[in-house]
Parts: sequence; structure tokens; C-alpha cells
Amino acid sequence: MTENDRPTQATPSTEAPPEAGRAGLKLLLELGPLILFFVLYKRHEDPREGLIQATKWFLMALLISLPLVWRLERKVPWMAIVTAIFVGVFGGLTIALDNDLFIKLKPTVASLFIAGALMAGLLRGKLFLRTLLGATLRMDDEGWKILTLRYSGFFFLVAIGNEIVWRNFSNDVWVNYKVWGILPLTMVFMMSQVGLMRRHELQTDKVEKEPGS
Repeated sequence: MTENDRPTQATPSTEAPPEAGRAGLKLLLELGPLILFFVLYKRHEDPREGLIQATKWFLMALLISLPLVWRLERKVPWMAIVTAIFVGVFGGLTIALDNDLFIKLKPTVASLFIAGALMAGLLRGKLFLRTLLGATLRMDDEGWKILTLRYSGFFFLVAIGNEIVWRNFSNDVWVNYKVWGILPLTMVFMMSQVGLMRRHELQTDKVEKEPGS
């Protein structure tokens, strides 16, 4: 029997597992600090002390995860950068002043900052979302304007929701809202914009191929 007659054996793919592992590691690095925050908070009987201690470790985990994300992807998502800045400021104040008020204010201030920046840019003719996402998402100007308005409105509502929760409910409720409320709502909101993105998507590849076809 010659080598050509021998039955070929399927060789295991060496590309898919690394890609799957890379995506899983990226997700762990992005969500890990927040999950750690939740777990450590739940371990403390004193809600106030638990929130301050959880914030300390949350901040450290976040500062460790960002360089690792950069090493893995050669880029860091803009939302992760904004989150790190605000957690650094308000988390630092929480730890330094031993006051859990600041970390509870963080989602409000961060969300209002994002909403205000998007709206200010839109009023000045600047589409910041296109600047941030344009490399992976191609839409016409009308689509970017609508998406900017929707994102701005969403973050404004997140700020209102955070104010309602931390002012009227316990730390336990607020932590649950922060971890299991804001993040899932953000993911649902982003998925709900897929229709808009498809309607306003630029078919640049087709346009480029037509002249040479």
C-alpha cells in the first residue's frame, strides 16, 4: 500500500481552540473585576464595609486586567477605558475617605458624562461613536446620528436608574443593580440596535467591486 492509498486521518484544528480560548480569556478579563466585586461584597456581613473592601479589590483587578487586555488584543475597548478612569477616581475617593457614597455615585456621573459627551459632539457636528466604532461598523451619517441619540438617551436613563436605586434602597439592592442590572441592560440595548445598523449599513465592498467586475 502506497502512502497515497492510505486513509487520510482528520487532523485536529489548531486554529479554532486558540481563538475560542482567546475570546473566553478576553471575556474573563473584562467581566472578572466586576464579578470579583460582587463576590467579595457578598462575603461581608457589614454592607458598608463590604462595599468599601470590594471596591478596593475591584479597582486593583481592573488596573491589572486592562494591560492584559491590551496584550491580548493590542487594543482596549473605549468603554473599559472610561470605566477604569471613573472607577479610579470614585473608587479612590471611596477608599481614601472611607465613604461608600462615592462608588455609588460613579455610575451616575460616568453615564451622564458619556451621554453629555455624545450629545455635545452631535450638536457640534461630531459623531464620536463613529470615531470610536467606525473601524468595525460602517454606516451612513444618518445612522450614526440616530445611534448617537439612542446611546445618549440610554446612558441618561442608566444615570436616573442609579440615582433612584442608591438613594432609596439598601447597598445589597444597589450592588445587584450595578452587577446584574446595568450590564445586562446594556447588552440588551446594544443587541436591539442591530436592526438600525443593518438599515444604515454602507455596502462599500459591493461599490468597490462593481467598477472592476
